Amino acid sequence: MFGCCVAGRLLQTNLQQVDETHALFEIPAAEKVNHICVFLLGTIPFPDGYGCTVHFFWPGKGSQVLGMLSNEKPSAIFRLRSTFSTPASGMSTPSAFTSAASSTTGAVTAILGLAVEPLETVLAQMAALPAHTINSTLNPVSSSVARPFDPTILAERIAKHLFNYVSGFVGMDNVGPDSLIPVGLVARWYENFTSKLKTAGSGFLERLE
Repeated sequence: MFGCCVAGRLLQTNLQQVDETHALFEIPAAEKVNHICVFLLGTIPFPDGYGCTVHFFWPGKGSQVLGMLSNEKPSAIFRLRSTFSTPASGMSTPSAFTSAASSTTGAVTAILGLAVEPLETVLAQMAALPAHTINSTLNPVSSSVARPFDPTILAERIAKHLFNYVSGFVGMDNVGPDSLIPVGLVARWYENFTSKLKTAGSGFLERLE
């Protein structure tokens, strides 16, 4: 269901299931890790109304709540903070994660933990995080200026994706204001488009720019 990747290393899919709502990845040589990407593989979605909190536990130092994943936000890149602290009020690091971590001289195996919870609980925990500790997603914005969402940009990108798809079948020179496009072709585009959204998020639309 989950995958993770540390910059400069191979993709990890060796998820360890702890119980029905907790799973973890072991992160070897954690002292060399600065950023880590966590994502849904696209094979199994969260049940309706559920998501997960993402925890990072370092033996001997403590834990960090990095952020969250959901069906609407299936991937995120997290920057590990240099400081560890006791979780904020109302939040705690599951013991399943803290007991699995280990360390040896010169090397640390940290734990990236995933706790599946109702979305209301997940969002409440995110709201409890101090603003400066909230990590970036795959589409980060400037920490100093948060740009408002412009729905017209999204609409333009979707329309451009449809145009490019149709043009690939009928030819760029044959697409005009009076062109007749088979409904079946639009239906195939819609199936392809929604499948990409579910498995990879909306990042592919930004590459159309």
